[in-house]
Formats: sequence, C-alpha cells, structure tokens
Amino acid sequence: MAATEEFEAFVQARYAALARTAVLLTGTRHTAEDLLQEALIRTFVSWSRVRDGGAADAYVRTVMVRLLLKDRRRRWSGEIPHADLPETIGPTTDLDAAESVREALRRLPVDQRAAIVLRFYVDLTEAQIADTIGCPPGTVKSRISRGLAALRSSGLLAADTFTTGASS
Repeated sequence: MAATEEFEAFVQARYAALARTAVLLTGTRHTAEDLLQEALIRTFVSWSRVRDGGAADAYVRTVMVRLLLKDRRRRWSGEIPHADLPETIGPTTDLDAAESVREALRRLPVDQRAAIVLRFYVDLTEAQIADTIGCPPGTVKSRISRGLAALRSSGLLAADTFTTGASS
C-alpha cells in the first residue's frame, strides 16, 4: 500500500475520534476542525516517520496540543461577552450535560484544558502528557490539579471526583 493510501486509510479510520478530542481541546467545533486539519497536514508531511513508529494517533494528538498552545501564546484568548444568559441552572438531559462539560472545559486556560482532556478523555499517563505537551511531569500534575479545582468550583464536579494523588 502506498504512503498516501495508508494515510487516507488512517484518516478514515481515526478522524471521528481525533475530532472529538479536538473539540474538547478547543471548545468549539469549527476551531476543532481547523486544528485537526492543520495537525493532519503536518502528520501527512511526516507520514514516513510516523507510520514506521506506528504511533499515528499519539503523533496527531501531540501536534494538536502543541499547535493549540502555540496559538494561545500568539492570540488574545480572553472572555467573549454574551448579551443573553441561559435560563437553566443545571443540565436537564444528557445532551445538556455534555454541553455543560464542554462549556466548563472552554472556561479553563488552554494548558489546563489540554492536560484534563489528555488525562481523563484520552486516558494518558502524566508522563505521556508531559511528553505530549513538552513540559515536566510536575507541571502536568499542577495543571490537572488546578483544572479540576476550577471544574469543582464551577459546580460541574463533586468535591471528591477525580483525585490526582497517584500517577498512572
């Protein structure tokens, strides 16, 4: 199978899962699609190295996180005011709950959001996250801890949900 065909097969098989991760990382679908497309372009350029290692998913996730962090340093990512506030206090359906999670993640700083998504959605260890983000494992622990504290203070998580005590 030619390299181009192998890459196309990889994208067809893994696009949906990678897109879900990108949505959680960015907070919006259109930004997630842009991020994933840029990551896939960079993956295609390096495909001969990536496919030999057999870690294409990890490579694309790493590229997405690094692009996201790089973009954050370049652009202002402050709060965007909205004229109308939602009337509901808490989630009423599973779809509302999923949107509540996405909204709470959107409110986190990008570095904390990336650490939370990679740890609890992608299920990477702290060492793997440190390698993906390009920081020490201690920094990963503090980002996860701060992110979880923010999610708890938002009322999304109970006080005893998701402890960060032991490394995986």
